[in-house]
Amino acid sequence: MKASLVLKMGQQLTMTPQLQQAIRLLQMSTLDLQEEIQEALESNPMLERQEDGDNADSSNERTSKAQENSSGGQSAGQDEAASSAENQPDSTDWTEQIPNELEIDTSWEDIYQSSASNLPSSNSEEWDFTSTTSAGIDLQTHLLWQLNLAKMTDSDRMIATVIIDSIGNDGYLQESLEEIHASFDPMQHIEMDEVEMVLKRVQQFEPTGIAARNLSECLLLQLQYLPRETAWLAEAKVLCKEHLELLGSRDYNQLMRRMRIKEEALKEIVQLIQTLNPRPGSVIESKEPEYIVPDVIVRKANNRWIVELNPEIAPRLGVNAQYASFIQRADNSADNTFLRTQLQEARWFIKSLQSRNETLLKVATQILDYQRGFFDYGPEAMKPLVLAEIAEVVGMHESTISRVTTQKYMHTPRGIFELKYFFSSHVSTAQGGECSSTAIRAIISKLVAAENPKKPLSDSKIAALLEEQGIQVARRTIAKYRESLGIASSTERKQLL
Repeated sequence: MKASLVLKMGQQLTMTPQLQQAIRLLQMSTLDLQEEIQEALESNPMLERQEDGDNADSSNERTSKAQENSSGGQSAGQDEAASSAENQPDSTDWTEQIPNELEIDTSWEDIYQSSASNLPSSNSEEWDFTSTTSAGIDLQTHLLWQLNLAKMTDSDRMIATVIIDSIGNDGYLQESLEEIHASFDPMQHIEMDEVEMVLKRVQQFEPTGIAARNLSECLLLQLQYLPRETAWLAEAKVLCKEHLELLGSRDYNQLMRRMRIKEEALKEIVQLIQTLNPRPGSVIESKEPEYIVPDVIVRKANNRWIVELNPEIAPRLGVNAQYASFIQRADNSADNTFLRTQLQEARWFIKSLQSRNETLLKVATQILDYQRGFFDYGPEAMKPLVLAEIAEVVGMHESTISRVTTQKYMHTPRGIFELKYFFSSHVSTAQGGECSSTAIRAIISKLVAAENPKKPLSDSKIAALLEEQGIQVARRTIAKYRESLGIASSTERKQLL
């Protein structure tokens, strides 16, 4: 085949670096965006934070004027720098003018007292333990720390270390004592009795109930640490040791017959057991606390709903006029080229941020207009809404709306919600209308909250109640919505009066 040059014409979609940056910023969460802005401020000298009194327009105007003045060869900023350098005294002169002890308007004691007084005490209502800890700690580290404080022989300490390594995140022992005993070298001459004794020592560590082999043992360990004068303590121990399966199946009649007690007594015993923690390991949280910062705020003023951007999510950025004045148009040196590149990137970054905020505000405004019933009456008034409807109104693609509503949150008088919360599928009603699945979930929660605890509503009964309201939903759909809300089945919700 002979090689030749051929000229062809065609259309091709190309994503420019500016567009890629705008899309990347659009799909970022608030916390990720703040990190991105901080990195941009540290890497680009042309970017600067603007204080509340500064104006972005005046900053840009100063930048453009400085660039016009730089066309004569030397920039105005360099002239000002040179003139200011001439007017400054010699370094040896002004250093000698500094006194040995500077006048101060405060003392170290004042600073220490004011700083310490701002910290709330542990007895104060403002005290928050999570705010005083910089990082989470896992369960094994917490138990090993207690092990180092315990008085044990080297052999017992080694056994305790293996036991702690066998404890799962929920606080239960994941391996049997036989498996733990078999993991040691026979030359160490460790007996099974030693392993059982060390397990008893580990079970005395905090949190109470740790290193249990089953639920019954976990609850009994916690009951042992309650005061002896606790009401119904002995009966609770008997129930956890012998009849825990009946309690799990909520067979209260059989429980009362087996334990020979009345309903009121059983109610007191169950309430005592419910104060215990079936997963003691969950008390030690190893993850960092996650905070949600709302992107938009919805409030009511003069009987009108208003949506606005959260001013705290991102600082106001502008171009540093002094650095921009150093750019020379006719200079192709490496330094001048670097400054021009940084200036262009700063402008792109600021423009991408503005585009992100405008798109976010536009989508949030349309959600507010469409779901006004939610803000007035609650989740039960939510309308069915899909991404395509908002995309058609704002003139954008569905993928753009999906990026805007992912990990973006709205602060409302009813709470903080992700923007995706306001989108839901529809269910047909008997009158030929449509009902949002979010509204159906809210109705299910309301029905369950008002049910008789002794005779909870089944999924079929909930479906029948919804049908009376003109909403036709299958029983399987009710079960799916109920599970998504974290509501247990009717059998598990059954309680004593």
